[in-house]
Amino acid sequence: MSTTDGKTIQLEHENTFDELELINHGNVAEHEHDEEGNSMFGFITFLLSESVIFLSFFAGYIVYKTTTVDWLPPGVAGLEVREPFINTIILVSSSFVIYFAEKALKNHNIWLFRLFWLLTMAMGSYFLYGQAVEWSGLEFGFTSGVFGGMFYLLTGFHGLHVLTGVLLQLNMLIRSFIPGNYENGHYGVDATSLFWHFVDVIWIVLFVLLYLWQ
Repeated sequence: MSTTDGKTIQLEHENTFDELELINHGNVAEHEHDEEGNSMFGFITFLLSESVIFLSFFAGYIVYKTTTVDWLPPGVAGLEVREPFINTIILVSSSFVIYFAEKALKNHNIWLFRLFWLLTMAMGSYFLYGQAVEWSGLEFGFTSGVFGGMFYLLTGFHGLHVLTGVLLQLNMLIRSFIPGNYENGHYGVDATSLFWHFVDVIWIVLFVLLYLWQ
C-alpha cells in the first residue's frame, strides 16, 4: 500500500469519526430537548391542578358571599383598598420584570438576567411583607365568621405560593453562578417564570373578589 493510500484511509476514518460525533451530539441535544419538553408539560399539568384548587376556592367564596346574611364580622365595615392596591401593582409589575430577565438569559447576558431576577425576588418579598402588615392590622381573625375564614384561607394559600415562587427564584439565581449551568437549556428559569405569572394572575382575581367586590 502506498503512502498516499494510507493517508486517504486515515482521512476517511477521521471523517467517519467526525460524522459519528456530530450524530451523537445531535442525538444528545434532541434527547435533552425532549426531556425539557416533557418536564414543561408535566409542570403545566401541575399548574392546571393548582388552578382547579383556586377555582374551587373562588366558587366557594362567591357562593358564601351571595348567600350569607351577616357576611362581614361584627364591627367590620369592609377592607382597606389602598395598600393592597399598591401591593397588587408591585406584584403584577414583577411579571414584566421576570420576563425581561428571561429575555436577558436567552440573549446570554447573565448579569442583566441576575439583576432583573433579583428585582423580581425583591418585589415578591415586598408583597409578602405588605400582606403581613395588612394581616397584623386587621380587626378580625380566622375564626371571625365565614368571611374571616375565607379571607385568611385565600390570601394565606396565595401567599404560600408567592413564598414558593421567591424560593424557586432564589434557587435559579444561585444556579446562575455555576459555570455553564444554563448553556444547555433554561427549563428551570422558564418553569419558575411561568409559575410566577400564574401566581400574579391568581392574585388579580383575588383582589377583585376580596377588595373591589365589597
